[in-house]
Amino acid sequence: MLSRTSYQRILRLGFPFEVLNRDLRLIFASNLIGSFGDGLYSYLLPYYMTKNLNATAVEVGILYAVVSLVAASTLLLAGMLADRYDRKKIMIAGWIAWIPAPLIFSFASNWVQMLPGMVLWGFWLGGPTTTAYVVTTADKKQLTLTFTAISSAWSVGYIFSPALGGYLAGTMGMQIVFYSAFTFYALAAFFLTFVQSQKAEGYTQKSSKEQYSLLKLLRTRELLMFSAFFAAIMFVVMMFRPFVPEFLGDVYHYGDFEIGILGSISFFGSAVLGILLGRLGDKWKKSYALSISMALCSFTLILLLIFNSFPILTIAFFLTGGSYITWSLMSAIIGPSAPESVRARWVSIPQTISMFCSFVAPYLGGILYDISPQYLFITAIAATALMALLVSLTKN
Repeated sequence: MLSRTSYQRILRLGFPFEVLNRDLRLIFASNLIGSFGDGLYSYLLPYYMTKNLNATAVEVGILYAVVSLVAASTLLLAGMLADRYDRKKIMIAGWIAWIPAPLIFSFASNWVQMLPGMVLWGFWLGGPTTTAYVVTTADKKQLTLTFTAISSAWSVGYIFSPALGGYLAGTMGMQIVFYSAFTFYALAAFFLTFVQSQKAEGYTQKSSKEQYSLLKLLRTRELLMFSAFFAAIMFVVMMFRPFVPEFLGDVYHYGDFEIGILGSISFFGSAVLGILLGRLGDKWKKSYALSISMALCSFTLILLLIFNSFPILTIAFFLTGGSYITWSLMSAIIGPSAPESVRARWVSIPQTISMFCSFVAPYLGGILYDISPQYLFITAIAATALMALLVSLTKN
């Protein structure tokens, strides 16, 4: 029999939401609802473009390149707006920008007509804004767990929604899927209307504006170090991640169903491991949590290369979920180092640089994959292991 103390510890391990105050729980709920809507069609969208709109692989690539470029461009804009205006309104605006996207997709009759929707889908106003909001309002002693708990909302939302989206598309058509996503996006924005307003303290002062101008921030040694380091991590992760499903199909000859199951397991692993690594980061060091995340990534890629066994791959994909919380762990490390008056702008700089670097990473990954799939993953194994070592040596 478990003692009462042991039972309470298990509950705290599985349900870490005591670290979230009312506003952070609303943000969690918003992310959960919005990500569920996003997952309804995001997994199916490339297939829909190819089969229903007769888009070529190059045209699909162009559309997704537009999303990445817009996302990278809007991060810095979001940081500037979030330091000047109410951060709550900027977070809501991030969801509002997404709301029309699935409607545009539903009316598109060719790939060119998808472009306006892809542009809106790329607006990522919530990235630095949410980071700044969380850092300001959260308990600083449990900041890593707070970030990973909020991030787990995205993972949980993506566990079941792709399968449901596929079922709805097969039985009722993609139109109902797009309309459902539209509804969930609107609900995500609605939930944020109940969050308390938050403005950056001290930004309106002239001295603060001059001291923390964008050019001066770009010359800040600490910020440049963060930017270079995290850009390297994101580059490595995005170099191989798009090719994992392709590897499963090309080399191990798995079908869509098996690949989809493994993808869901990855998101489940992200939710569970995010909580565990969040607790570890708060108890020891945030960099340790990020280092373990990278080490798990390297280890799971080794399992992927060696074993063509579905039971072993389920374990590997569960563990690889640890690499999905990299962005949250980076936010937990970068956020507290920023001055409150320009926290969102400070955070947006390494996020923007990381996004631009990760934009070209799949191109290199594609070259290596064309030479040999094994070359790509061997390179990724070595790179993620090196990143794990370097991160463990940092002071944060």
